[in-house]
Amino acid sequence: MKIKMQEQEFWYGGYVHEGINQPIGKDDVYKIDLRTNQTPNQSMPLFLSSKGRYLFGEKGFVISFDKGSIEVIGEVIYKEGFQNLKGAYLQAMSNHFPFDNNKLSMELFSNPIYNSWIELTFFQNEKDILSYAEDILNSGMPAGVLMIDDGWSDYYGKWSFNKEKFPDPKAMIQKLHSQGFHVMLWVSPYITPDTLEYRELRDKGMLIETKEGKPFITEWWNGYSAVLDFSNPSTALWLKQQLDQLCDIGVDGFKFDGGDSTYYQEDNVTYGNVTPDEQSLLWAKFGAQYSFNEYRVSAKAGGMSLLQRLCDKQHSWEENGIKSLIPNSLLQGITGHPFCSPDMIGGGEYLDFEEMEDAALDTELFIRHSEIACLMPAMQFSAAPYRVLNNEDFKKILLSIEIRKNYQSVIEQLVLHAKESGEPIIRYMTYEFPSEPVQKITDQFMLGSNILVAPITSKGEEGRKVYVPQGSWQYRDKVMDSEGSYHYFSSQQGEPIILEKK
Repeated sequence: MKIKMQEQEFWYGGYVHEGINQPIGKDDVYKIDLRTNQTPNQSMPLFLSSKGRYLFGEKGFVISFDKGSIEVIGEVIYKEGFQNLKGAYLQAMSNHFPFDNNKLSMELFSNPIYNSWIELTFFQNEKDILSYAEDILNSGMPAGVLMIDDGWSDYYGKWSFNKEKFPDPKAMIQKLHSQGFHVMLWVSPYITPDTLEYRELRDKGMLIETKEGKPFITEWWNGYSAVLDFSNPSTALWLKQQLDQLCDIGVDGFKFDGGDSTYYQEDNVTYGNVTPDEQSLLWAKFGAQYSFNEYRVSAKAGGMSLLQRLCDKQHSWEENGIKSLIPNSLLQGITGHPFCSPDMIGGGEYLDFEEMEDAALDTELFIRHSEIACLMPAMQFSAAPYRVLNNEDFKKILLSIEIRKNYQSVIEQLVLHAKESGEPIIRYMTYEFPSEPVQKITDQFMLGSNILVAPITSKGEEGRKVYVPQGSWQYRDKVMDSEGSYHYFSSQQGEPIILEKK
């Protein structure tokens, strides 16, 4: 299929990880293969146009943009006539990935999420988890969801607390609950080889196999593991039984890591004869039954009841760091993943924190990341800001949290609206203002229809230009009229520029 681009037409979609490189216009050359998710983030076989057109291919497709010409290889549905980006998205969503029966807990959006990974890495233990929670409260930060990350169990596939590290997990969880925390645990679809669980799953046909009939061993970031085959219904029952035992002692939900399409192979032998993307989707479907969940990667999971996080970002101002947070989060919203979290504040790449000396921490970057996240659907910390920042800088983190608190009711209303309508919570400017020249603006966003948010994403800046659409807008205690143009605003660290439509 070949399509000609219209004047001032821009396209968005495909890989969330590519949001930083979008939208795609008439002068651009861009090619992407959506047949198998090749990224560490969400993928949808969907492209949307600012002129109200869309392309959707259930099995994925290859799409090439070449200076105004679009070529598509593969089976796709092409529709047009929906006026603008919003019209194209709502039609595509309704036809191909409607939202239904969303179970996500509002607790994921009401207060910050805290993840124990950067503070404890693989050395998760009861004593330090309780200290982490205590320090959060003593610092003046509010209780929220606390995710206990990789390292709490003996090995992968034995999903019970290590008895030496966690002598009384039930009492620990009760303590955390009494302090106002909800508790989530890290799990993955991987099985440590040569264990009792491995042999049981192998003998019952619940592991993915090679063509030779042996368990398939994948190489992922923590080494080599066998992989659960979720195309076998018995596999989901086996894992649910283990997780139910954890829920019985008070665990509220789970961080479902892994499941990347790239860690499967096309020639894998599975119970249901599924592709890598289909296997990844089955992993996502499994987690959607829990009201507390988080995913970093998925394939074709638009519309599902999932909190979807951006992949780990480096402690950097560049496109591998906070520059990508807003563009990629915006693309999540119009590919069916509105319940998003812009990575862990400061960057989720733990080696950045492990290797840096105190002087290497960019405090300004850390604070600006908090500023970017504070009015996004979910706000997540891992490196403890009260530990890595001095008192004066930490107050700027508390300022970000206070700003979120001031808009909490708005965020919660938008979460409820997204569950019912599928509309993004944070939106491209062109989603709300299709008649204005804002198609390429991806460093500011709309929170719903009436709140414009423009964080600072460049080092050393004390203000920035913001495109203010036509109409009357309130900035702090003043009302300004705009004809649709850029205006300069100053901003202290920790405080995004916020304008409200009158």
